[in-house]
Amino acid sequence: MYIARETSKVWRRITMEYSVEWPLLKERWKFLIFCLFFQYLHGLAARAVHYLHRPGPVLQDVGFMLLPTRHAELSIRWKLFASSLLRLFQFLILENEELGPKKAYISETLFSFIFCSFLLWTFHPFIFHAKRFYTVLVWYRCLAVLVVSQCLRIASFMVTQLPGPNYHCREGSKMASLPAPKRISEVFLLNFPYGVVYGCGDLIFSSHMIFTLVFVRTYQKFGSKRWIKQLSWALAVVLSVLIVASRKHYTVDVVVAWYTVNLVFFLIDRQLPEAEFSERIPSGGGGGGLPLLPLSTKDSQQTKEELHKLINGNAAEAKDTC
Repeated sequence: MYIARETSKVWRRITMEYSVEWPLLKERWKFLIFCLFFQYLHGLAARAVHYLHRPGPVLQDVGFMLLPTRHAELSIRWKLFASSLLRLFQFLILENEELGPKKAYISETLFSFIFCSFLLWTFHPFIFHAKRFYTVLVWYRCLAVLVVSQCLRIASFMVTQLPGPNYHCREGSKMASLPAPKRISEVFLLNFPYGVVYGCGDLIFSSHMIFTLVFVRTYQKFGSKRWIKQLSWALAVVLSVLIVASRKHYTVDVVVAWYTVNLVFFLIDRQLPEAEFSERIPSGGGGGGLPLLPLSTKDSQQTKEELHKLINGNAAEAKDTC
């Protein structure tokens, strides 16, 4: 009986949320589809630059100095640049060395955790009664920042190709450079998934950090748990170190991502029309508050009443705020 009753509540919650989100999706589906298609265009650009990539000596990099190879001796530059916090992190986690190709999965595992956690969080209004945002509008913002950041990234790595620091991009590796394609399908199909995993040349700036920082900034704005916000920033810093330690990017790729994505997010957030903001920030676990996310002016009065009912009607059950 308990399971049946709870299942019925969840299903009713999903249908109510669907009735609210569907009008928003119908108005914005073209932009959302374009942003999703742009992810393919971004992959196409990364594939194209691989044909232009020419392996060469790995460039001098401060991050590589701070995370030297197993047998490299620490130099004076280590003492100049390494802080006590970074040395402690290296001693406990990285053992003062680069991760190497066998441990490259560590950064990918952390990134996958961040990506999946954010994805689940954006859809939690379909399950939990406590509501702070609309899923369609959150992804509308996220994808807008992603596309702008990726446009800047494409412009950066297409104009100058640096020798890749990753192990499969170095001199002597068969995957470091690609022969001229024999069929156009080799380019447009991206040789998925190997062409995505073993790409070279798309360095400035880190795509992993673009996604991570967009997700962190979004939760910082719309999330409610302070400890999750702090943890998300800490995970972003850890991922930055792991990317450099696994030699997937130069340190400059990560540094540029940090300030570029934050600036893009800030500018887009400022440009959104404040007059259309109609989302509420729950106060005391219930409803009420000031507008937060935009609603369409085309929504009927009935739809607006459903929105307010959805937000305010279940205040007593709003203990699972995410």
